[in-house]
Amino acid sequence: MNVNLKKILLVEDNPNDAELTLEALADKNLANEIIWLKDGQEALDFLYCTDAWEGREKINPVLILLDIKMPRVDGLQVLKRVKEDPKLRTIPVVILTSSREESDLIEGYSSGANAFVVKPVNFAEFMHSVSSLGVFWAMLNEVPPTVI
Repeated sequence: MNVNLKKILLVEDNPNDAELTLEALADKNLANEIIWLKDGQEALDFLYCTDAWEGREKINPVLILLDIKMPRVDGLQVLKRVKEDPKLRTIPVVILTSSREESDLIEGYSSGANAFVVKPVNFAEFMHSVSSLGVFWAMLNEVPPTVI
């Protein structure tokens, strides 16, 4: 994969959590571009090159950081669509959520999540957790080539 094309997709409706996540990822220079989308429908539009993303270069992100509780289309619905699609299912999806509900954890893994991380309340823990996730999934993890 061309390193110059690495993108991380952050799907998060909370602006404060998104800003902290962006800061933690940028601190490690993990991708050329981190794309912040505010709900599940925007994520699907990006992944399928529809609506505002029609005509974008069809390169899959190296990682999707996905919140669960979002407006319009929730994160678990996005996860299911991604993992059911042969062109998208190899993208690592990390659920990054404040939900501590066991049912969300079970459904997340049952639907194909690669990891499930509960957002720490402590700022320093949050920054460390996100940067560690990014280092592993965007830099160390090898992803297969995009399926055409």
